Amino acid sequence: MASTSTFPLAVRRLADKVALITGGASGIGAHAAKHFAKHGAKVMIADVQDELGKTVSNNIGASLASYIHCDVTNEENVKNAVDVTVAQYGKLDIMYNNAGILFPLNPNILDIKQSEFKQVIEVNLIGSFLCTKHASRVMIPAEKGSIITTASISSITGGVAPILMLAQSMAL
Repeated sequence: MASTSTFPLAVRRLADKVALITGGASGIGAHAAKHFAKHGAKVMIADVQDELGKTVSNNIGASLASYIHCDVTNEENVKNAVDVTVAQYGKLDIMYNNAGILFPLNPNILDIKQSEFKQVIEVNLIGSFLCTKHASRVMIPAEKGSIITTASISSITGGVAPILMLAQSMAL
């Protein structure tokens, strides 16, 4: 990865900022971590995928990124991730609630277990709440900070394939 010093200051919009990114070990979170660091931010990657998270952090570089294990459904994990970020970098400017899981790819609602549904709600909804709560705990006294939450398109649009498959099975 290119050093942030090779980018003009105008491009380094996140210079001197500190970001905590949940779900930062893969997908959108990993790309966001790299992008934030490229633009000058110090990044704490939080995830349950320890090996992937450490790899992303190492690829970004020790001077710009760190990794911490964090299950966003566990309030103590979230509190710890915020506290470690502040202890290591001195502040928290950006909380990026990106951790999320997909609903089970099961086209028939009758086959979906309550535990599967609860897990999606725990990670995608309650996890974002806990991260927002604990980021706010340090951002409110500092009187600054940004909280960003990634949401799935599924939050506003139902999945077409599962509905069609359910409708087809009901027609039989």
